[in-house]
Amino acid sequence: MKPIIVVTGKNGQLGWELQQLASSFDNQFEFVFTDRTQLDLSDHSTIHPFFEATKPQYFINCAAYTAVDKAETDQEAAMTINATVVGEIAACCLSFNCKLITVSTDYVFNGNGTSPYQVDTPTDPINYYGATKAIGEQLALTNNPSSIIIRTSWVYSAHGNNFVKTMLRLMKERPEIKVVNDQEGCPTYAADLANAIMQIVVSHLNGNNAAGIFHYSNAGAITWFQFAQAIKEEAGLSCSVLPIPSSAFPTPAKRPAYSVMHIQDISTVFGVELKPWRESLKKCIAKWY
Repeated sequence: MKPIIVVTGKNGQLGWELQQLASSFDNQFEFVFTDRTQLDLSDHSTIHPFFEATKPQYFINCAAYTAVDKAETDQEAAMTINATVVGEIAACCLSFNCKLITVSTDYVFNGNGTSPYQVDTPTDPINYYGATKAIGEQLALTNNPSSIIIRTSWVYSAHGNNFVKTMLRLMKERPEIKVVNDQEGCPTYAADLANAIMQIVVSHLNGNNAAGIFHYSNAGAITWFQFAQAIKEEAGLSCSVLPIPSSAFPTPAKRPAYSVMHIQDISTVFGVELKPWRESLKKCIAKWY
């Protein structure tokens, strides 16, 4: 029998990209993609029975509460999905000898850094979403030390709602847009992250038992304004893009000013290719736009 891989959050950007990849691994794995209708992560009582029924060898947790601003007030739901349930999944993975790969965020850092955050840099989130993700990391590793946590940032895809698709829409609708230019980070094309995750799974299947926290994004650090400029250029649009400070665009949840992560470890340990952000942006826009 082929090893079974469960993927949660199948309708999100990363879950969708993993579905696109699944056929490439048909000879090696059997995939079970879930959304809340197959596995309701807000109902704790469903998790252990799901493991009993499915008996997965790998569990890729792409499900998350990602509404950063809404999380400031919808705190119970954010904590349940991003923290409590992650801990319970990790415990089940330990019981069923299943490898957990769960996705976290650059928002676990406070944004005061001036050089890329290492995996062991102390977390210090400045918004509630980041706090829930940091607790989820701790619970995963406490309940199952063999868990793999992948922190990522600025995720976009040809599927779902994201910064790239929003910019393309606004640039077609308006002669001018304003984008913050004092938040620096790294874009991540979800298709690249999906490929990286499957490379980790194959590496584990071949005997690589590495665990812990890893960082993954595309290579290169930019601001949101620079990202918007590049989107405009790759799409061949004429909209004027103007830089503004974050103070001109207040949000309920504070954003980190600097969230660039050191990403080389995931390449060293698993052989994952770190693709330049502009190259991946070009590929995504060509695929969708």
